[in-house]
Amino acid sequence: MCCQCGRLLAAALWEGIMGNSKSIKIRKIMIIAVTFSWFLFQSYVALVKSFKPLLQNPMHLTFGLALALLYNPLSAKIKNKKIKLIGEIIDVSMLLALVYMAWYLISQADRLEQRIQFVSPLLTIDYLAMLFLVIVLLECVRRTMGNSLLVFVLFFIAYYVFGPYFPGILKHSGTTFAHFTDLMVMGNDGIFGTALGASVNFLYYFIFFGALLADYGGGRVLIDIGMKIGKKGYGGPAKAAVLSSGLMGMISGSAVANVSTTGVMTIPLMKKIGYTKEQAAAIEAVASTGGQIMPPIMGVGAFLMAEIVGIPYAEIALRAVVPAFVYYASALLLVDFLARKRNLGKLNTDIDTEELIKTEPVLLRLYLLLPVIVVFYYIIKGRSLMTSAVRGIFAILIINVLQRLIQKRGLDLKDLFDEVLSASKQVADIAIPTGACGLIIGSVVMSGLATKMSNVIAGSGGTSMIIALVVAMFGCLLLGMALPTVAAYLSAYVLFVPALVKIGISPYVANMYLFYFGIFAQITPPVALASFTAAGISGGDTWKTGWLGFRYALVAFLVPYLFVFNPGVLLIGAPLEIIKSIALLLFGTFFLVVAVSGYLFVPIENNVIRLFALLIALATIIPETISTIVGVAAGIVLIAVLLIRSRSVKRHETGNA
Repeated sequence: MCCQCGRLLAAALWEGIMGNSKSIKIRKIMIIAVTFSWFLFQSYVALVKSFKPLLQNPMHLTFGLALALLYNPLSAKIKNKKIKLIGEIIDVSMLLALVYMAWYLISQADRLEQRIQFVSPLLTIDYLAMLFLVIVLLECVRRTMGNSLLVFVLFFIAYYVFGPYFPGILKHSGTTFAHFTDLMVMGNDGIFGTALGASVNFLYYFIFFGALLADYGGGRVLIDIGMKIGKKGYGGPAKAAVLSSGLMGMISGSAVANVSTTGVMTIPLMKKIGYTKEQAAAIEAVASTGGQIMPPIMGVGAFLMAEIVGIPYAEIALRAVVPAFVYYASALLLVDFLARKRNLGKLNTDIDTEELIKTEPVLLRLYLLLPVIVVFYYIIKGRSLMTSAVRGIFAILIINVLQRLIQKRGLDLKDLFDEVLSASKQVADIAIPTGACGLIIGSVVMSGLATKMSNVIAGSGGTSMIIALVVAMFGCLLLGMALPTVAAYLSAYVLFVPALVKIGISPYVANMYLFYFGIFAQITPPVALASFTAAGISGGDTWKTGWLGFRYALVAFLVPYLFVFNPGVLLIGAPLEIIKSIALLLFGTFFLVVAVSGYLFVPIENNVIRLFALLIALATIIPETISTIVGVAAGIVLIAVLLIRSRSVKRHETGNA
């Protein structure tokens, strides 16, 4: 394989230098060769046996980097021939550097496993491997993730290297070239750490599983289930959007990708029955983002959490059920209240939403969801995430073969070929930020910044735990705005989890707290990527959509605080305490929706009443007995007052009629 890659690379370099158009065809051939070499590598790991960690993790990253370079060539966007030639030479040089990495990893595998980190001497080839890998990794981060993550990584590397020149509490002893090399590429504490291990050990298989499930028919079933359940009554298309986007979001793992997939169907439907462009986009963004907290198959971050915290994924998924249910219940209630407020039940042409939202029969296609049951069954049985995902993939393939034989539908060989290409590209987009976060984690830990941050937050937590939590929340939101969900969670983990644990919060609760805020940064202005993507589909104002989405998802910003102060919502504690926590959360969420929507039985035009409803929600949710009692009592009074007003309005309307 290495010889073949070498010949292809040499040919690509020759074509680039000569300016021949065949270089594009060669690049496509190389993409196929690298993709299927990676697929065979991962299949061997899953079905035969795993390799040594210091061979397995780096090889996984090397494949991902190669695909990133091939899919995003520097020369593609350059029109000037001379500059284009330089771009092609850089591309090929980086690919050759990866070939060197592959040779280095295979030839030095035994030495790397046997050496003692920071004790055994380094060789010249070790320094070269570090330089090549870091340079290529940073360039791939720039090409695939953008400048935000690149600047973030470079800052932490600079902090680690130039520690003696930083002022005050930030000052530290710095590092040497040898120590940096030993940390980042000669052990499992840098680039090739736990995060990258999660990518090779199970994220690859779950992303492949999700891609197959979405395209062989299972994804369409999930969307149709949401459409069928949600299409009736007030705001039918909006309810259908919430449910279908939530169900689809379980397997997509990306808020932006989910908006792009389901939003093209749901946003036009919402606009047709009267929702504004911004409302339709905000509802879709909120629904799509929540898919990453929806069991049984949550987003990529949840799998990483299971690996990092050491808690079985089944337990994480189980404990996330109540928050996910409350989030989507609030979204459904919100769109219902917004529709009732403006009487958005039917089209202006009086075409029923039953006719507007047409779906194929679902019952006859439920068998397409059997692979999801297979995956979760093996997870509950305690099998590894890799084993569970692989068996789910086999279930899809078996059902697909039967479909092809009996119904003449499903994926053919060409489709499966395309799925391998597509899934591998998605995995590369995960492997690159996880590898880059290894640079951040190694720099933060070895420089002592994690300890310094822990002391600062713990110090503020000594005065008030709320202050410490707010500091961590804003830090996590800032990370989530600038970085992909995986990178945001990993960065927040290393920066804030030690601090939250230090002030008495359990590691699991601390991780869930940060995990939620990292996800919902996707709908938090000023960088609300999910909301902006939805606004692009709806044609609405991006800024208004961003803030509207933030308002619609307010419950997601309150619930994480309950994780800390009232962990019953995570099913932690005595049964009665859990029931009480859930009941109060539902009661408070109801009034939060009333405040945001401005509706309860009748439209609420008075902002004072809406503010009163918001205070009721906060008082009820705050885990303090007196405030809870006051909040519940005030809520009951407000319900009674607005119910009486609605009956008065109905009598007045009947009298006028």
